Amino acid sequence: MPTMKTFQTLAATLVLAGTLGVAQAQAVRPEVGKPLQQASELLRANKAKEALAKVREADAVPNKTPAEQTMVERMRGAAAQRAGDNATAIQAFEALFPKLSGAEAAQVAESVAFAYSQQKDWPRTSQWIQKAQSLGSTSAQLKQLQAYVQGQSGDYGAIAKEAAAAVAAAEQAGRRPDEGDLLRLADAQARTGNAAGQTATLDKLLANYPKREYWSIYLGRLPRKSGFSDRFSLDVMRLKLATGNLAKTEEFMEMAQLSLQAGYPAEGKAIVDKGFAAGALGTGAEAERHKRLRDLANKQEAEAKASIEQRAKEAATAKDGNDLVQIGYAYATMGQADKGIPLIEQGIAKGGLKRPEDAKLRLGLALLQSGKAKTKAVQTLRGVQGTDGGADLGRLWALYAQVNN
Repeated sequence: MPTMKTFQTLAATLVLAGTLGVAQAQAVRPEVGKPLQQASELLRANKAKEALAKVREADAVPNKTPAEQTMVERMRGAAAQRAGDNATAIQAFEALFPKLSGAEAAQVAESVAFAYSQQKDWPRTSQWIQKAQSLGSTSAQLKQLQAYVQGQSGDYGAIAKEAAAAVAAAEQAGRRPDEGDLLRLADAQARTGNAAGQTATLDKLLANYPKREYWSIYLGRLPRKSGFSDRFSLDVMRLKLATGNLAKTEEFMEMAQLSLQAGYPAEGKAIVDKGFAAGALGTGAEAERHKRLRDLANKQEAEAKASIEQRAKEAATAKDGNDLVQIGYAYATMGQADKGIPLIEQGIAKGGLKRPEDAKLRLGLALLQSGKAKTKAVQTLRGVQGTDGGADLGRLWALYAQVNN
């Protein structure tokens, strides 16, 4: 929720900028104008209670003119809100509001809305938010207050509608959607059970604000998605590594072991080496276990390098393309994507694949690793289909490629 200080500052700025203008001051008698000027100076010095006392002194002057009363209410509202006296601020600003117009009226409406929110009077808070908006207010503080009020009422449908409109307006104007609007929309969609909408919003969040923590949240929830296959555990960890979200000892161990089991020892060795370099492996009570894993990865990588050319020749004569895809991606994990890509493509063309969409994912990743075919890589990754997680991973890798030139 926007802080009290934010709105207190807004109210005081309104007063100090407009209350004692030269033209208005000329229409005010000294017995009214002098204490109001003193109240203004006290507000500048952050002495709100003393300022309120001066306002009361000005208000005690009999037979005030409408102009004088307006100025009293201006200063009373600002001083009361700065002092945290919301009831007095509401009374003063509501009396002042009908006499104002334009931006000044919008600012006062915002101040009234905030004062009512401090009293947890949500219906009146909403009413004054709407008044401020009807007068053209689009301030970030007002948006935050509106979202907070809607959340208090449980009206997440309204939050989603308002945030979606803000995101759409930004996109139509060729602007990057506001980060706060995307976060509000994703949260509201989650609370209303709109899983598909939330996924689309999170994609936009990653595309526009690819922060490590957002990737962490997304990748943390992905394996829990209904229908997501366990066989993609290694792929999720690859994305974690690429986005800076792989740091724990057990994560390095698990990823290395999964790579070895999948038949990609070069990748497994690279993960172990990264773990040792980062200090996540090779220390502590499990240091010897880490070293054994490193020895195993080194051994399997050497064996794979020695045999891969022969295996590729044998795969070319097989009835189906499964081995070609496997060996082609193994080449990519060895840093030889240029050798691996043609093999994967041959495997896809040969057919008979156990999982054709997985092969597309491998091809997209190999193209990405080559560094020479980003456009084709993104197209291939976005073309991965299915409901078991492959399409999600392809889309996320495409997003990663687009924001990491």
